[in-house]
Amino acid sequence: MAEGLRERKKRQTRQYISDVATGLFLERGFEAVTVAEIADAANVSVNTVYNYFPAKEDLFLDRSAGVVDRLARWVRGRDVGESAARAVLRELREEVEAVSPRVGLMEGYSRFMRVIQEAPTLRSRLWALQQDSHDNLRTALCEETGAAEDDPLPDLMAGQICWIYATVFASIGRAMLKERKPAEVSRETLQLLDEVEELLSERVLRYAVREG
Repeated sequence: MAEGLRERKKRQTRQYISDVATGLFLERGFEAVTVAEIADAANVSVNTVYNYFPAKEDLFLDRSAGVVDRLARWVRGRDVGESAARAVLRELREEVEAVSPRVGLMEGYSRFMRVIQEAPTLRSRLWALQQDSHDNLRTALCEETGAAEDDPLPDLMAGQICWIYATVFASIGRAMLKERKPAEVSRETLQLLDEVEELLSERVLRYAVREG
């Protein structure tokens, strides 16, 4: 369905407020910037900011919804004959090989990471997002395998798969904080993914294989 004029204006306004806020956060730090200052810089009211972003952290992590369900989407979209863990490994390899900004492989990512490092509330929000991602993945694994609600295996497997994802992102983040070149970090991360896969047990690598 085509996007209506009102919906498009709302989306554009939301994006503009987020962009203004991100610029201020990168320049001055997350805690040094108030919502009132963001509203003034974006030429909107404080209430308008809160209408689009319930919390200040949402202004900086405005694309969190796509991140929270990413692992579950990858698992649900896995190929025939492919397990849940191998689907995630494949998707990550494709992102890393493409030197994708979606995994932090871009110039200037260090500025983004420093803002997070210096703001305890942002770190707490990231931890909460990681928990949400785990829960979404667990739900997807239950649905994909037909496991009972009280079966502990989907939760255990979700933990293993989330570890893969978190390990890759942590490694990229540390490297980019050192102002490394994205292409160079990409090559090293591909090696890391190979090492990660070697550490996983066959039970993990064969879990939730999609039937033909």
